[in-house]
Formats: sequence, structure tokens, C-alpha cells
Amino acid sequence: MDSDDMARLIDAAAAVIDAHADHLTALDQAIGDGDHGINMRRGFAALRDIRDDLAGMPLPGALQKIGMTLVMKIGGASGPLYGSLFMAMGKAMAETPGGPGDVAAALAEGVAAVKKRGKSDAGEKTMLEVLIPVAEALCAGAQAGEAPAALLDRVRAAARHGLESTRDMKATKGRASYLGERSIGHIDPGARSSELLVACVCDFAATMPNAGAQEA
Repeated sequence: MDSDDMARLIDAAAAVIDAHADHLTALDQAIGDGDHGINMRRGFAALRDIRDDLAGMPLPGALQKIGMTLVMKIGGASGPLYGSLFMAMGKAMAETPGGPGDVAAALAEGVAAVKKRGKSDAGEKTMLEVLIPVAEALCAGAQAGEAPAALLDRVRAAARHGLESTRDMKATKGRASYLGERSIGHIDPGARSSELLVACVCDFAATMPNAGAQEA
């Protein structure tokens, strides 16, 4: 990924969050503090403001800077969680990733950091319901040597399925846990923002050279 690619990806992510901020807030009003969309919009607007600086950095450093910025700008519970995800990925990522396997390994480290920071795991109606299956799908596809297009489809599907799974879960973490059984029937806002970002990255990756290549 060169500097132009990084700048375009940051712009795309910020645009997706901005376009869905009201939706994220509505989801959070149902089971949380009601500010997830507002906070995410603020965090990704801050990334857009420093996109040229980020684009000029090696990938590991850029990811860590993204994480630190999100911690400071998003606030609430989501800031430290998203910050932990990107900072851990930055520490694990090679400056020039060799392929999906390197990205999968870095994402796995990021997911582990989110688990540690949030003291949470799968089944608790959080962003991890998307991040864990996405990391698993990416790892499985990379190990199988899937063609890029098929791998991206696998990751998108994992994100969508993980998001929908939160609807029937009872929240046991965060503000939503106070609702108990009443949290059932609602999509988790953090899972939704995670799914939006995963889809955005997949859409961006699909435009990269060789993204449509087929297996030999």
C-alpha cells in the first residue's frame, strides 16, 4: 500500500462512518449511551484531518498513530477498544506485508488486544462478534490460498453474519448489559461500526491490483 492508497482508504473509512453516524447513534440509543455515531464520526474526522501525515508513514507506524488518535478522539468505551485494535495491529504488522497471511496475523493480534482491553470474548454482544469471525475467516482463507476476490467475499460474509448474530444475544458487557433480557432483539452498535469498516476495507482492497485474480 503506497501513500496514495492509504490516503484514499482513510477518506473512504471516514466517509462511511459519516454516512452512517446517525444510524449508529440510533442503535446506541436503544441499548447504550446514545453517542456511538457521534463519537465515531468525530474520531474518523480526526483521522481525515491527519491523513497526509498518516499516508507518509510506514504502515506499522500509521496503524499505531491511527489507534492513538482514535483513543483520544472517539472517547467513551469505543475509543480504547478501537485504539487497542489498531495499535496492536501496527505492532504486529510488517512494513511491507507479504500477503493475506501477514494481515491475518496482525488482525489476530488486534483482536486479542480488544479482548484484553474490554475483558470480553465472543458471545457477549460486542464488536468482537464481528472481529473474531472476520479474523478467523481471513486466516482460513489465507491458509487455503484463496484467490483475493473469494477471500474478500469470505471476510464480508463473516462480518455480516457476526453482526446479525448480535440481534439475538443478551448483552453482558458495557451499558447494554444493564438492560439484561431487554437487550435481546437489538443489533450491537459497536458490531455495526466494525462491520461497516470491514466492508469498507474489503471494498477498497477489491480495487487493488490483482484483487480479481483467480486461483491457478
